Amino acid sequence: MDNKSYHEQRERRRILSWIWIGVVALSFGIGIFFGMAIVVHRDVFLRSQSDRVLPLIHTYTNLRPDEVDFNQFWTIWDKVKEKYVTQPVDETAMFYGALEGMVRGLGDQHSVYFPPKQAEEFAKDLAGELEGIGAEIGIKDNVLVVIAPLAESPAERAGLKPGDKILMINDEETFGLSIDEAVSKIRGPAGTTVTLTITRDGLESAEDIVIVREKITIPTVIFEKKDNNIAYLRITYFNQDTWPSFEKKVRQVLEERPHGIILDLRSNPGGFLDTAIDVASEWIPSGVIVKERMKDGLEQAHGSRGTHRLVGIPTVVLVDEGSASGSEIVAGALQDYGVAELVGKKTYGKGSVQDFEVLPDGSALKLTIAKWYTPKDRQIDKEGIMPDVVVDPMFNTSTKTDLGLEKALELLKSSQE
Repeated sequence: MDNKSYHEQRERRRILSWIWIGVVALSFGIGIFFGMAIVVHRDVFLRSQSDRVLPLIHTYTNLRPDEVDFNQFWTIWDKVKEKYVTQPVDETAMFYGALEGMVRGLGDQHSVYFPPKQAEEFAKDLAGELEGIGAEIGIKDNVLVVIAPLAESPAERAGLKPGDKILMINDEETFGLSIDEAVSKIRGPAGTTVTLTITRDGLESAEDIVIVREKITIPTVIFEKKDNNIAYLRITYFNQDTWPSFEKKVRQVLEERPHGIILDLRSNPGGFLDTAIDVASEWIPSGVIVKERMKDGLEQAHGSRGTHRLVGIPTVVLVDEGSASGSEIVAGALQDYGVAELVGKKTYGKGSVQDFEVLPDGSALKLTIAKWYTPKDRQIDKEGIMPDVVVDPMFNTSTKTDLGLEKALELLKSSQE
C-alpha cells in the first residue's frame, strides 16, 4: 500500500469515528431528554412562564401610576368567590381579613385592625378584665418577646421575665405571628393551660413553661411603707382604674409625711396616655410632660395639670426593660425636670401613640398616629430611657434580694443625711 492510500484510509477512519461519537452522543442526549421529560415538563413549563411573566410584572411595576386601582380588589374578591375549592366562602371572614391585612401592610406592630370579637377582648384588656396569663408581649428584632409580666399574675408566678423570647406557643412556632395572633393563642379560659417555649440566652437554653390561665384582675397601684419613713408606690399598669387608685394611695402617702418616695415602674407596659400625664404631673408643677409629634411635623405638647401634691418630695423611680409606653413618659419627664433619680435598666423604647377607635359594627382600629418625645425632646421610640444609676441585675435570685429597691432606699437615705 502506497503512502497516499494509507493516509486516505486513516483519514476516513478518523471521520467515521467522529460521526459515530456524534451519533452516540445524540442518542444519549435524546434518551436523557425523553427520560426526564415526563418528570420535569411541569417545572420547565413553570419556569418558561415565569421567564415570560416576570418581565411583564417588572414592566407594570415601573409603569403603574402611584394611585392604587381598587378594581383589582374586587376582581380578586370575585375570583375567590367563583373559583375557591370550598364553597360557599365566608364573605364576613374575607371582609375582616382584608381589613386586617390592609393595616398589617403598614409594617407597624402597634397598628392593628380588630374584628368585633377581638375588639371586645382588647377593650377588656384596657379595662383590666381578661382571662389569660397576665403578660404584655411585643415584637423586638422580629422575635416575640415578653415586655412585662403583670404584678401577681400567673405569668409572674410561673417565672416569666421581661425580655424572654417566646419561641413556641403550645408547640406552634411564633415566627411570623403578629402580636394580636400571638395574644389570641396565649389567652384562653381560666383554668386551662398554655405552654410557652422561651429562651433567655440562645436556643440551647430553651425551656417549656406551663402556665395555668386565670381571670386577671390587675392591681394597678400598690403602696407600702418602708424603713426610714420611705413610701413605696408601685404602678403596674395605666388603665381606667389606675388614677382613682393612685389618688387614694397618694392621700395615704401624704398622711405619712414621708422622707422620700420610691416610684416603681418596673415591668409596667404602659396604657392610657392621660393617666400617665396625670401621674407625672404630681411631681411637676408646670411645663410640658410629653410631646406628641404627628405626621408632617405637627406637634402637640401636653402640659402639667392637677394639684401637684408630691412636688418637692425626694423621689427615686425604678425602671427596667419591661417599662414601656406610659411608664417611659412618666420616667422621662421626671428625669428631664430633675425631680427624680432613675435607677435600674434601660427601658423598652415603646414611644408611639395609638388611637383606638371603635367602629359601628363593633370592630376597632388601633392606629399609630404620633411619636412621643420627652420635655427635653428626647425620642422614646426605639431609644428608651437610660437610668441615672444602672443596676443590673435587678434581683439576686439566690438570696431573693431586690437589688433595685435596695439601691433606691440607699439613695434616699443618703439624701436625708
